[in-house]
Amino acid sequence: MLRPMATSNYNPDVLNCIANLSNDEVFTPPELANRVLDLLPKELFNNPKTTFLDPFTKSGVFLREIVKRLDRGLETQIPDRQERIDHILHNQVFGIAITELTSYLSRRSVYCTKTANGRYCVSKFSTPSGNILYKNLTHTWENGNCKYCGANQSVYNRGTEAEQYAYMFIHTDNPNTIFNNMKFDVIIGNPPYQLNDGGNGASATPIYHLFVEQAIKLQPRYLSMIIPARWLSGGRGLDSFREEMLHDNQVKVLHDYESSSECFAGVEIKGGVCYFLWEKGFHGDCFVVTHGINKVVSAQRPLLEIGFDTFIRHNEQVSVLHKVKQKKEPLLATWINAGRYYGFHTKIEWKSNHIDGLLQTADGQDFVKMKSTKLNNSYVRVYIHGGDCWVCLNDIPRNRDRVDEYKILLPRSGNPGSTIIGKPILSEPGSCSSNTYCVVLPPSRQLTENEAKNLFNYIKTKFFRFLVSAKTTTQSTSTNAYDFVPLQDFSHPWTDEMLYKKYRLTEDEIAFIESMIRPME
Repeated sequence: MLRPMATSNYNPDVLNCIANLSNDEVFTPPELANRVLDLLPKELFNNPKTTFLDPFTKSGVFLREIVKRLDRGLETQIPDRQERIDHILHNQVFGIAITELTSYLSRRSVYCTKTANGRYCVSKFSTPSGNILYKNLTHTWENGNCKYCGANQSVYNRGTEAEQYAYMFIHTDNPNTIFNNMKFDVIIGNPPYQLNDGGNGASATPIYHLFVEQAIKLQPRYLSMIIPARWLSGGRGLDSFREEMLHDNQVKVLHDYESSSECFAGVEIKGGVCYFLWEKGFHGDCFVVTHGINKVVSAQRPLLEIGFDTFIRHNEQVSVLHKVKQKKEPLLATWINAGRYYGFHTKIEWKSNHIDGLLQTADGQDFVKMKSTKLNNSYVRVYIHGGDCWVCLNDIPRNRDRVDEYKILLPRSGNPGSTIIGKPILSEPGSCSSNTYCVVLPPSRQLTENEAKNLFNYIKTKFFRFLVSAKTTTQSTSTNAYDFVPLQDFSHPWTDEMLYKKYRLTEDEIAFIESMIRPME
């Protein structure tokens, strides 16, 4: 069998191939690594004393590209090539691998061999690790979780034959001792993003912020990392991290990508990704570059706009939100109740033929009998994921007195980049919902049928969903996603045109809303 003829100009970078492997530890393509390195001042690569650390190296791509830049930058100062490479690898470039396998891969990328004291190493070290370390650590369990990373003991308390994912850089109170109190000018890389927490489905706990916080403790001159972008406005367990980062005026540059595929081909990261440059001692507005689906927009602005508690992703959103805020109107958030308002979970257990079943209560301990059809007037419709069912009114655990009125149900799962929120339901008297929906009700009065219909149509406007998008980056639409949405006079209907006129939006602002938000049927 004949082999295909090789083309003379095809010379693929093996690290590009590796970067296409999807994992919670997403590998970085060389092109992306160089974009991040471009944020650093060029003079760093002309200085033989500059030190670099990638504390979670996987393929070694950052270290390899740093060595290339130092090799060029120090050419006149250290003319002998071997002497120059020896100096760079022994004194300037350091790494901490996340697994034993990636330690071999990183050394292969940087030293051209998996062992730094091996025969084929481009610069001989006295130890197999060289300056790319790896130590097989175990988690430190406290009350069922690791005290350093929060890993679930039931998931990660494994035998020695399995990977522990107890990352060396964050599983210590004193990260400065890893390299004998060495001071680093630059800490850079792409940390692991999350750990499986043993929950339902693909439930996972974010950990990337732990690497950022640990790196800041080392007080480098520059810090740059690629991380998921959802921390900017939401994300489980990220409130304190977001608070600290958005108030830290040392974040000098932020590149925000709505779609992760623009950075990592074939890898979907909900909410997109971002990379930033943190510069010690810098104080001022951040240079924010928003990489949208169809265009790139940049602006010099604070990460945290005055009057807001979250990062506003699009520059065009800032001006609209300020115009809405100036009205000082009551907010819809005061009407929104969490999904378990009526005391039901999302879990359903149908019996044969979907005639009878069980609906789990919010406390997760009990089940309520349910039917696929209404048996008599004592039964109430329950809107659940994918449809509805019927339960006895007396079996509703909570807020039974508010079942017999009009309300709006908002799905807790949305469509970022499209309709933003899922399809709302105008829930009639004699109905309620499971945890699949948030419930919209005035706290101290009932909605008339006319008001409910007008509220329902207001929710479907592009203007409404544009305001929600300012605090929504993933499919999960929590109650605080509606914090920017004002209440209206619902004695009459609202259209987008009426709302644009009321808030005096410009043609450019209107055009941006129309281009960003899709119609909702």
